[in-house]
Amino acid sequence: MLAKPRPTKFLTALLSTTALGMTGQSVAAQPRDESSEQTDSIFVYGKRRSDYLEEDLSLKKLPSPLQDTPQSITTLPRALLEDQAVTSLDEAFRNVPGITLGAGEFSWQGNNPSIRGFSSRNDMFLDGMRDYGSYFRDPFNLEAVEVLEGPSSMIFGRGSTGGVINQVSKTPFQEKFAAVNLNFGTDLTRRATTDLSLPAPALGSGASFRLNAMGHQSEVAGRDGAEYRRFGIAPSLAMDLGAATRLSLSYLHQTNNDTPDYGHPWFGNNTVDIPRENFYGFASDFIKTSVDILTARVESDFNSAMTGRVTARYAHYDRDTRITEPLIDPAIPATTPLEDVTVDRFVFRGESEESMLAVQADLTAKFDMGGVGHVLVVGIEASHERSAPSFGFGVGVPGVDLLNPGVSDDFSATSIETLLVVDTTGDTLGVYAIDTLEIADWLQIIGGVRWDRFKVDYSAERFEPVGNPTPFLSPNVMTGSEEIEQVDEAFSYRAAAVFKPYPAASFYFGFGTSFNPSAEGLSFVTSGRGLGLGNAALEPEENRSYEIGGKFSLLDDALALNVALFRISKVNARVPDPDNPGFNTLGGTQQVDGLSVSAVGYLTPKWQVSSGYTYLDGEVTETVVGGPAVGSPLQNVARNAFTFWNAYQLNDRFQIGGGARYVGARNATAAKMVPAYWTFDLMGGYRINERLGFKVNLTNITDKFYYAGIHPWHIVPGPGATAMFAINLEY
Repeated sequence: MLAKPRPTKFLTALLSTTALGMTGQSVAAQPRDESSEQTDSIFVYGKRRSDYLEEDLSLKKLPSPLQDTPQSITTLPRALLEDQAVTSLDEAFRNVPGITLGAGEFSWQGNNPSIRGFSSRNDMFLDGMRDYGSYFRDPFNLEAVEVLEGPSSMIFGRGSTGGVINQVSKTPFQEKFAAVNLNFGTDLTRRATTDLSLPAPALGSGASFRLNAMGHQSEVAGRDGAEYRRFGIAPSLAMDLGAATRLSLSYLHQTNNDTPDYGHPWFGNNTVDIPRENFYGFASDFIKTSVDILTARVESDFNSAMTGRVTARYAHYDRDTRITEPLIDPAIPATTPLEDVTVDRFVFRGESEESMLAVQADLTAKFDMGGVGHVLVVGIEASHERSAPSFGFGVGVPGVDLLNPGVSDDFSATSIETLLVVDTTGDTLGVYAIDTLEIADWLQIIGGVRWDRFKVDYSAERFEPVGNPTPFLSPNVMTGSEEIEQVDEAFSYRAAAVFKPYPAASFYFGFGTSFNPSAEGLSFVTSGRGLGLGNAALEPEENRSYEIGGKFSLLDDALALNVALFRISKVNARVPDPDNPGFNTLGGTQQVDGLSVSAVGYLTPKWQVSSGYTYLDGEVTETVVGGPAVGSPLQNVARNAFTFWNAYQLNDRFQIGGGARYVGARNATAAKMVPAYWTFDLMGGYRINERLGFKVNLTNITDKFYYAGIHPWHIVPGPGATAMFAINLEY
């Protein structure tokens, strides 16, 4: 049951009726998993790059095929992202109806997704290891994005209340391959990516090298002021060391220099009827980030049934920001004419440096015991993380007219001075084991346990502003310091059963837990605005998930249909402490009940789809005096969300496609809500020959005005109608 499914007649028909020349490379030149067994069959290495359906996860901790993995998992392969002209990770998330986006905050900037109603901004992973940094990720070096929904601390350690996001990097393969993609868009998008793979026989038999690079500059359709500029390069090397041992080395460097968009203000508890393009920041605002991630992995097959892996990573993240949040004084009456309303500009100035050194080792063993087949994965991981941010706010920043903001205004302030300097280290030790037992051809039992120790040392210095127009981080009056040490130890569990009445169907029930330490994000600061320590000394929040579902392989294994019912409960949520103002206590319960449905794959040999629907009912179920009322909605949860994308191969040269997306109303607070919206997209591609092709993508073709990112203090409009033209050259 754990073996990879064989190629089907449907796939044979697919390959025979669809021109491989449309991919721009021969069957033999396809990227492949270096750990796969050698074979002459084209079905292992000849999978068309336009396939949306994936059979397996990249994560070795979950060894079963996706159909037999008892958890809702959405995989976004590179082919889907390329067909949609995706240029950022946030754009990729549009394909997952269980994900909604939050807006940036003072203490944190970067990708801010929520999965199944719970924030997952600290649950970003790269090739199975934590990608801690606060930055906007670009998919130029990604083979796929894997979204695992439901608590997963047993696999990943702390966090993962609603799920995790695992980015899968591109890796070297044996054949020569080169591609250059140029993109030009109506929002002044200029983007170039390259992908080069070469064998490296000088380094030994089986050695290969791959290089991906990206340059990107764009504004945002329908928005004034915001601009994104980034560059990335990612070399990687794979080598065969002999004795069934493989080594891989990879490096990722990405720099961003963006003009941040903090969107529109709330007016009381309501959105404001103002033009989408209104921008309330300064043209000189900035978010500058620099990311460097170096990873080494050794994998060895001790025999046909046992494989060991050791992965080491060092990551360094720098961030330098000055952002402007638009605010309307809540004392202004809601009946005030909009032309008489002034927007306050709340300016935050910050610097941050983060780093991580991590080692992960695991062993996978396949064996039989008492007539029961086992796939046992045991492992250990240890990491040392550090975060050192500084916080400051602008004083004397002039306001701006609500209806006619001046995006070209020069920045001015009486002063911007340091108020808080923090230095936090976190040391993690985790030990885990997960066993997949094949009781019979129709029954699997999965059980897993993990123990984590998370030790945090927090120190901070607080300052009083002196009122001088001095540069950021200049000396001012120190008013106090803080030292906090906290150690959290927690067990996480997973248990599941998978029933297979016949090979094309799997029914499962799963249970999992996770935990959220108070300093999960390497800080006890609970708000970049108030700089308070509301969570200091609290035990971790605890989460439980129950899921029942079915996974079906239809149309001769060409289409995957997945259905799941689930409940996630945070059983000791943080709520305001009625006896200690400014601090929290563990006295609340939050719950999300939901349904998810997805269909991915081929409907006919030339027509494929990627679609999904999610229903989420999230609310507060227990509280304390002064806390959120029972029945209050959870923040940033869309009750209904739907996504659909399809592509059709008209003939050897033409491809057309398109999709739709619906996101239901979401609450920023119990009283603040943004409305639901639909958007629609179109795509058309034409290939001149096997090397040269063109593509046009039209996104949000109705120019719908909607809010993409929400926050209790501000909301960010999504892009308007956008056209993207691409030239794809491959060798």
